[in-house]
Amino acid sequence: MVVTGYIPVRSHGQLDVLDITNDVRNLIEGAAIQNGIVNIFCPGSTGALTTIEFEPGLKADIKEHFGKMFPRGEYYHHHETWGDDNGSGHLLSALIKTSFTAPIVEKRLALGTWQQIVFIECDTRARSRELIVQIIGDSQDV
Repeated sequence: MVVTGYIPVRSHGQLDVLDITNDVRNLIEGAAIQNGIVNIFCPGSTGALTTIEFEPGLKADIKEHFGKMFPRGEYYHHHETWGDDNGSGHLLSALIKTSFTAPIVEKRLALGTWQQIVFIECDTRARSRELIVQIIGDSQDV
C-alpha cells in the first residue's frame, strides 16, 4: 500500500533549518500502514532533507560551516546560465540530497532519541515549498 501526503514549508532563505518530524509523524499516524518506509522528497534542486539533533547550536553550525563550504558571494558557473545567484544553493542541495527515507516499525517512525528530520533551505532567498511524503508498507488490516 502507498499513501501520499504533503508538507508545506516556508523558509527564510539559505541555510534556514526547519524541523518537519512531527509533520511526518502525523502523516504516518493517519495512514493505514503498520510496517514499511516513509520517503520525504523536495521537488526542486535547491532544497535538502536530512536528520540532525534539532537544537540552536547545531542550527548555527550548519549555517556557519556549510556557508564556508559553499560561500554565497563566490563565483559559480551556474550564475552564467540563468543570471541568478544561487549556485551555492545547488551545490549544497546536491551534497545533502533532496530526499530522505526512514523505517516505520509498528506504526512508529523509527528515529534515534535525538534525531529529527529537517528540511534545509539551500536557495539564496525565502521560499514556499510543498514536500511530497510517500508512506509505503503493509496495511494494518493485513
